Amino acid sequence: MSVKASSPSSTVRLSSGYEMPVLGLGVFENDECAPACLAALKYGYRHIDSARYYKNERQVGDAIRQSGIPREEVFVTSKIYHPEHGYENTLKAVQDSLNNLGYDYFDLYLIHSPLSGKELRLETWRALIDAKKAGKIKSIGVSNYSGRHIDEIRDAGYELPSVNQVELHPFCQQRPIVEYCRENGIVVQAYSPLIQGRLGEPLFVELAKKYNKDAAQILIRWSLQHGHIPLPKSARPERILSNSQVFDFEISAEDMEKLDALDKGKDGAITWNPVDAP
Repeated sequence: MSVKASSPSSTVRLSSGYEMPVLGLGVFENDECAPACLAALKYGYRHIDSARYYKNERQVGDAIRQSGIPREEVFVTSKIYHPEHGYENTLKAVQDSLNNLGYDYFDLYLIHSPLSGKELRLETWRALIDAKKAGKIKSIGVSNYSGRHIDEIRDAGYELPSVNQVELHPFCQQRPIVEYCRENGIVVQAYSPLIQGRLGEPLFVELAKKYNKDAAQILIRWSLQHGHIPLPKSARPERILSNSQVFDFEISAEDMEKLDALDKGKDGAITWNPVDAP
């Protein structure tokens, strides 16, 4: 499944019934992210990926207000970090996130990782379901979850996540997780799609030259053609713009296979990637 998209604001439908734009701006480790968000919104992005851990939900909300773009046209995600897991803690965290954002709902809210253990994971999930029923969240999902963690949700009789956000790029392709999500109607979001700027791989350079693009654009396009939702991060307006200029070309099947062959499995991860948490 490749994402058939013509612009950053093209969408895919989630299992919740809501639409999510196919390209998002990541704001991890961007303490002053409002200018980046404003640039992204100016250049056609309609999807911003934040988290409580990032401590910049307030700036995301400020940027949306400054942009003049109606709130309902921007897809906003946040996440609850494992030290806050638990039923009551999660309900409080969601409300605090909403207070930070300055709006009355999130489009997507994720469990940031499975590190809290099974009992707290399931309590947290139940709280997100209840926050969704209360209208505070439109869609709910997980991050850094393996199929085994999602099976816990199914076995408990709860609705499955709409999204699983994982580290995903040619060196770390998370194939078992991607396959599981595909079989269960869960959309995969790709964080660190640009390998945190490690773009010197000769194949990236070769394909950038071939397609008259830069290496980052090749990686984002690779992600889109696999049906993932990439979340490239940058604080520089010119990079935010170029990262969105990926809808006017297609990587050939042969070149996709070459990129796929770079996979090192978990050894290719460059972040915490806690998908094997007990």
